[in-house]
Amino acid sequence: MNEVVTKLDRLADLQAQADVIRMRFNDLRDGVMTPEIKQALADIDAEERTTLEAVNEGIGKLTADVKDDVVKAGASVKGKYLQAVWMKGRVSWDTKALDGYAAGHPEIAQFRKEGEPSVSIRGVK
Repeated sequence: MNEVVTKLDRLADLQAQADVIRMRFNDLRDGVMTPEIKQALADIDAEERTTLEAVNEGIGKLTADVKDDVVKAGASVKGKYLQAVWMKGRVSWDTKALDGYAAGHPEIAQFRKEGEPSVSIRGVK
């Protein structure tokens, strides 16, 4: 396990290096821009945000409508560029309760399947 801790610490160091590099280049970009250019870019960014907010709101509403329609139809629909893929609802079981039941009824254990473990790397809180 100490090897994994060492690797995680090295990974955090590399991520920190990448952040420092990004900040350095942002500072270099900032240094070559005049106040007028900075203001013009800020104005462009503000207009972009406003314009995209409206479009993203429309995308969100239309996406919800498409999903609702496809769920009601119970079938996938393919457009020219996108498709809405209908999937049957997933079945879930109360694993804790079934494991308890299996203790008294071992014959159901043959139906239990367990997938491969996975790993996600997250920041320490």
